[in-house]
Formats: sequence, C-alpha cells, structure tokens
Amino acid sequence: MKRLNLKMLLFFLLLTSVVYYLVSCRTVKAAAGESSKSQGEAPLAKKPNIILIVTDDHAYQAISAYGSKLNGTPNIDRIANEGALMTEACVTNSVCSASRAVILTGKYSHINGLKDNGTFFNGAQETFPKILQRNGYRTAVIGKWHLWSDPTGFDYWNILPAQGHYYNPPFVKMGKDTAYKGYITDVTTDLSLDWIEKNKNNPFCLLLFHKAPHRNWMPPLKYLDMFNNKKFPLPGTFYDKHENRLALQRQLITVSDHLDVRYDSKIPCDSCAVTPINDWAPGEYQKEIERLTPAERKVWDAAYAKEYDEFKKLKTKDEIVRWQFQRYMEDYLRCVQSVDDNVGRVLQYLDDSKLADNTIVIYMSDQGFYLGEHGLYDKRFMYKESFRTPMMIRYPAAIPAKQKLPEYTLNLDIAPTLLDLAGIPVPSDMQGESMKPLLVKGSKKDKKDNWRKEVYYHYYEVSFGLTKHYGIRTPDYKLIHFYDPIDSWELYDLKKDPDELKNLYNDTAYSNVIADLKMRLKKLQEKYKDDVKK
Repeated sequence: MKRLNLKMLLFFLLLTSVVYYLVSCRTVKAAAGESSKSQGEAPLAKKPNIILIVTDDHAYQAISAYGSKLNGTPNIDRIANEGALMTEACVTNSVCSASRAVILTGKYSHINGLKDNGTFFNGAQETFPKILQRNGYRTAVIGKWHLWSDPTGFDYWNILPAQGHYYNPPFVKMGKDTAYKGYITDVTTDLSLDWIEKNKNNPFCLLLFHKAPHRNWMPPLKYLDMFNNKKFPLPGTFYDKHENRLALQRQLITVSDHLDVRYDSKIPCDSCAVTPINDWAPGEYQKEIERLTPAERKVWDAAYAKEYDEFKKLKTKDEIVRWQFQRYMEDYLRCVQSVDDNVGRVLQYLDDSKLADNTIVIYMSDQGFYLGEHGLYDKRFMYKESFRTPMMIRYPAAIPAKQKLPEYTLNLDIAPTLLDLAGIPVPSDMQGESMKPLLVKGSKKDKKDNWRKEVYYHYYEVSFGLTKHYGIRTPDYKLIHFYDPIDSWELYDLKKDPDELKNLYNDTAYSNVIADLKMRLKKLQEKYKDDVKK
C-alpha cells in the first residue's frame, strides 16, 4: 500500500511539473507577443514560410510589371501576376541602411535609431525575425546586410561586408570571413537555396538581400553585350534646369556632371577629369576589376574596349553626356536581368519542392532610384522616382492573384504584415500597418476603408550635396521642407504636375493648401513621434 501511495505521489509531482512547464511556455509566448495591434482574425492553419527578397536601388521604372519599356522582368512580374502589385508603395527614408532598418523593425528611422548609411544598427531592439524565431521559425539573412552590426534574431547569417563586391565576393558567415567564386547575385541565390533545402521541413523565414543593382552596376559576364543594340531614350525631365528648387541646384548626383567615366562607365581613361565628389571612384574601380580572375578579366576588357573606342570618337559635352547615359542604362539593366534570372530560380525551386502554395514571397527594393529623371542618378530625394519603391507579394494559400493595390503602402508595413499573415500578434509599438486587410479576402473591411491617405517622409543625410528634408504626400499634393544646410520649402500639385517640375510654394493661390498641408504634416510628426525642431 505504501509503495502504491509513493507511486501516486511521484505521478502527481510529475503531472504538476508538466502542467507548470506548459503554462510557463504559454506565458513566455504571450510576453513575446506583448500588447498587439493585429487584425484580430483567426490565424491560418499552417504557418507560412517567408522569403523576403530585397534588392538595392531597383527602380520601379525598370520592372515590366510597372509598365517599363526599358526592359523585361518576367520572373519578378510573376510574383505580381500571381499575387498583388503595390502601385503606390513608398519608403520613409530613401537610403540603403536606413530603409533596411525600417523593414526589420516596422519603425521610422528616428525611432529605430538608424537614420543614415553611417550609423550602426542597434541589434538589441525588437525585429520581426526575432519574433518569428520565438514562434518556432527558422530564420536566416543572406546577402547585403549593410547595417554594420552583426545580425541578431537569425539562426543563420551569411552577409556581405559593407557594400560587398560584384565578383568573387567575400562574405562574413556567422562571424567568420569566407569567400566564394562567381557573380554576387548568383552566389547569394545559391547560398539561399541551399539554406532553404536544409530547413524546408520547418516554418522558415529567409531574408534574401541582393547587392544588385547598386552602383557601380557591374554586370555578369554573360550579359556584357546585352542591350548593345538598343537605344534608350532620355527621360522627358532629363534636361530639367531645377529652377526655383534650391536643394536640386546644390546636389551632386547628376548624370551630366558627376558620373565617373572609369567607375561608372567602365572606361580606362587615365586622362579623364575626376569630379571632387567622386575622387575615390577611379581607385575603387581598379580594386573592383582586380577581383576578376584572369579569364574573367579577358572577357571583361574585350567587352569594354569596344565602348572605349566609341568614347574616343565623342566631340562635344552633350555627346559625352548622352553616351554616359546609355552606358549607365546598359549596365544597370544588365544587373537587373541577373536579378530577374535569380528570382526565377527561387520561384522554380519552390515549385519543384512543392513549397510554393504555403510560402509568402515578397519582392521589393530598399528604395527607388533615378534613371535620368531630373538629370539624376542615385536616390535620397522625396521626388517620385526615389520616394516610390517596387513592392509585390505572392502567397497562393491566402492572397488572390492579379491584384493591383493603389493604396499607400510602405517599407514600414513589411514587419507587421508578415507577422499578421503568420498569425502572430503585432507589437503595438510598431508604427507600420499590416497590409493583410488589403491583400486577403474576408479581412475586416473597415481596416481597408481606413487605410492611410497620406505619407510622412524624413531623410537625414547631407552626403553628395544633399539636404536634409521631411515632407507629406497626399493624393493631390506633395509638400517638402528642406532644412539643413539650407532652409527651403517646395509644393507640387501632383494632378497638374506629376513630374514635380514646378515649385508652387510661393504661389499665393495655394496659400490655403499650404496651411492645410502644414497642419497635416505636424499631425503626422506627432503620430510618429518625430520631434522636429525646424
């Protein structure tokens, strides 16, 4: 009898321990979710896999899903055709590092602490990969990180140091230097598919971050002759004189005056002038081409020798400018072609592995980019081409195909959207909104009807002659305040002037419009807790 009582006591103690453990786990998970602002709908039965593909400086003007006549991107288009295309997606701060921090945290730059390309990301703060990891996901980031601190919240990371290199790139794999042979976009995809293959039996989240098509636009060898026979038209605003727009008058990112003939155009011209803002460029280009193997270098030099022959025939300044624009477009779009190829590889792998239906695939850029509009290359300004970004999402299990969403969606919305689609509560301090109501049939209609009608933007760098600025964009107007190192306001009537050529700030006919926009701008700054002093 005593032995029986002892067994019962042991059984009771064991049962109590199990119950305590289960309750503790539920408490920890609840704490991990914290207070939430999720859409309050039942989670999907099976956790979706997640692949977030982010390219660097990929202009929406160079994606055929957005109507590009410059090039074709059938694989990227496939994501839009089989899911949703955001036609008015924007960024909150158009520069590489800052945008990536916004994507990870769902918070504006002034909240997550990374405002520019020179600041270390505070990896101790909350990010959506950390939340997914706590909820049973395998997580990884592969490719261009560019946040300076080591990644946190990932089971595996293999990242490029700083900006990375196009050929035979070094990586930092889990804190250890390593290197790979080949072209960067192919290598990044190889590593990504290998990681998915090893983790596909668990819910996984992969951040597949490409370097391309970032400056200096070094294409893969197989595409060095692509577009040689195509003449790219100058954008209608290429010769914009920047009248009555002081910030544009002082920038140093024009195709006509600031592209380097060696670094950007790949021409070995030792006697060509060096622009002060890009005095580092000739030496940097030499380092880049020295990364090629002798066999690769032979192919490379032969291709660009033809371009050098053309360059030597040019007589006038305008001929050189037009030629450099062509060279810029050719190499930029060759890099985009490689990106599209590798997106196709990812989609094909998902099909072959029977993972496609339950995998969320997002394609986006960290920001938009100028392809000669206003005479510019690069990004940074709140003007349309860099403020907008390509964004599309496919999730066959829940998102209907062939959607085009005109609502203002932001890089700020990526984190809450992925958490919400995964059935995980969204932390209440995330400043973005879940796009699930826009994407999924049966979502709460009021959430869609009450979607944001205006966008707040704040850019902080002064490099390349830029000016710090913030602004508001509504369906009808855009108001921008440039405040450091100059103080200047700009207003655009977007219905009458979609190319943003005529600054109407001093037009008295718009006095009431300006007063209303300033009031709405102030409310957005208060909403997002941006304590602007100027």
